[in-house]
Formats: sequence, structure tokens, C-alpha cells
Amino acid sequence: MTSNPHKYGIGDNSYQAAGQLAGITALVGAFYDAMDRLPNAQHIRQMHAPDLADAKLRFSYFLSGWLGGPRLHKENFGGVHVPRFHQQFPIGEAERDAWLECMALAIEQQPYESSFKIYLLEQLKVPANAVVRVNQQG
Repeated sequence: MTSNPHKYGIGDNSYQAAGQLAGITALVGAFYDAMDRLPNAQHIRQMHAPDLADAKLRFSYFLSGWLGGPRLHKENFGGVHVPRFHQQFPIGEAERDAWLECMALAIEQQPYESSFKIYLLEQLKVPANAVVRVNQQG
């Protein structure tokens, strides 16, 4: 069992560890920058609009609530069921792996505590795997 002395995942501890909305916005920007740069992420980049402004805002707002902060996505755009939303895209293991690689690079660039970097990437694997499972079921 991984030690969690900062109690990530409890209350808004993860939101605070991520630097609140400003830190999350920086993370999301680095994530999409990695998606633009990495050759093996081009197939998932093509699933997005050429202009990423809306995707960046929505993802930042989603992560805000997901990390225990303000539920900005729900307040501004309504609720979202991540696996169901992604059923419209052909997402399998290769796409999940490319997404997680982009996220790992983005997380590494942030000034987070190393324990939070590890925790966050592990937590993000849960919805990433759920998206693959839902898409495999049809």
C-alpha cells in the first residue's frame, strides 16, 4: 500500500497540491503541448479540434472538481461521465497509453511534490482504463 501522508484524495488536498486552478491550467497546457509534440500522440491529437482553447478550458474545469476543488465543469457545462463521453472516439490501449504518456510528461514538468506526481498519475490511470473498457464493450 502506498503511503499517503498528505492525504491526497481527501477533501481538497489534491486540488491544493495541484496548485488550485492556476496549477491545473498549467498542467493541462503542458499536457496538450506534449500531445502536439509527441509523434505517437498524433492519432489522439487528431481527435481534437485544431484550436484547443475549449478543450483546455473544459479539461481544466473537469480536473478542478475531480481533484476536490470547485466543480467548475458542472457549473459551466453540466456534468460529464468520462467513459461515456469518450465512446464517440476510437480509444483502445494504444490511445490510452499515448494519453498517459502525455500526462506523465506534463505532470513531470509541474512544481508538484514528487509524492503528488506519483499519486496523480496513478489516479488518472483509473478513468483512462475505464474509457478503454467502455469502448471495448461497444
